[in-house]
Amino acid sequence: MRAKTFAKGVHPWDFKELSKQRPTEVVKPGKRVVIPLHQHTGAPAEPLVKKGDRLLVGQKIGEAKGFISAPVHSSVSGTVLSVAPFLSPVGRKVLCVEIENDDGYEVNPSIRPCHEGIEEYTPQEVRESVREAGIVGLGGAAFPTAVKLSPPKDQTIDAVVLNGAECEPYLTTDHRLMLERADEILKAAEAVRMTVGAKEIHVGIEENKGDVIDLWSRKVKGIPHVHVEAVKTKYPQGGEKMLIKALLNREVPCGGLPFNVGVIVQNVGTLNAVYDSLTTGMPLIKRGLTISGDGVAKPSNLEVSIGTLFSDLIEGCGGYKGDVNRVLMGGPMMGISQSTDQVPVIKATSGILVMAGAAPGGKEYPCIGCNSCTNHCPMGLVPTTIVSLVRAGKAMESKDWGLTDCMECGTCAFVCPAHIPLVQWVRYGKAEYLKEKKRLESQG
Repeated sequence: MRAKTFAKGVHPWDFKELSKQRPTEVVKPGKRVVIPLHQHTGAPAEPLVKKGDRLLVGQKIGEAKGFISAPVHSSVSGTVLSVAPFLSPVGRKVLCVEIENDDGYEVNPSIRPCHEGIEEYTPQEVRESVREAGIVGLGGAAFPTAVKLSPPKDQTIDAVVLNGAECEPYLTTDHRLMLERADEILKAAEAVRMTVGAKEIHVGIEENKGDVIDLWSRKVKGIPHVHVEAVKTKYPQGGEKMLIKALLNREVPCGGLPFNVGVIVQNVGTLNAVYDSLTTGMPLIKRGLTISGDGVAKPSNLEVSIGTLFSDLIEGCGGYKGDVNRVLMGGPMMGISQSTDQVPVIKATSGILVMAGAAPGGKEYPCIGCNSCTNHCPMGLVPTTIVSLVRAGKAMESKDWGLTDCMECGTCAFVCPAHIPLVQWVRYGKAEYLKEKKRLESQG
């Protein structure tokens, strides 16, 4: 099987050997759980509970407001300690429901599926069930899945792409899911295909997961509309636009989305959540993640409850090891550095990376014009020009150079010999651009 790929990108060491052979372990949360009401792309959920309320597993505690939003549910049974702002792993305080876990895990009696079999669902029932379950993209973007399953009526979807690339170094939770729950993920993918009216399913798996490719190739043998395809082990192969280009040779236009080229992309972890929701009625209250790095005693793949504190999980994996210099949510390329381990797992937490030893990077130097960032950018952008404009206070002008098209993959910063924090400047530029755009719109 010849591996497919996209243009440019980089080849960082993947360090997946630390955890890829470790089966997924189910871990219970600690005595205190903190569940943010904004852990998805779009509008925050509005609280439905107050201090002192008794909660059951699966009970809705936050109502989605707006089309692009997602409800939030309790992952434990217990008592609401507070509804107040807490630090989220995304780096800011958000309104959260703090719960005292009673360790009883009593399930809300209303939790039940609409049908006994997943194949009995109509497209509209799939969308409604996924929306009520609060399912979002578990690959990291946390975009509400029900919105993805509701493309504009004038857009024909002919292909569903299963994202099994997992290109971030260290992370292996999707690898384990594809080995341990292949049948469930495939059934959910079929439900998604039926829902959006697509003809084919394309499964993209990086070639460093040979055991997964072999297993899935056997699973789909005799199913003509499902295609398992190896993609090169390269970063950021798991980006939606990169995977679509590699598998289908289609280019999503600037400012466009996959449905503009007839494609819906679903992460395998998201499909696992869809399967659980459709077959049990249980909303998204848990997810798989990898804890890895040279700063944790026992790298592991875990299934954890949303709201579990990072500190509890790290302690459960043997605690810190060596001179830890940073903790990240996610992988080393796109992950978010944490100022404390007293933050909760959210729907977007694909991994917790604990690093020891000397911190990466170094002193920032002036750009030497080597063009390494441009030569490797998978989006074909000129990162140094964008950042120069942002630094000069010209965020609006930087949009013409692709500011809003940047996917913040970190490839440019990875190859920059001057150690310029390009991604941080892009993120700052996007915030400034939105602020200025809002100001101009308010002036009419």
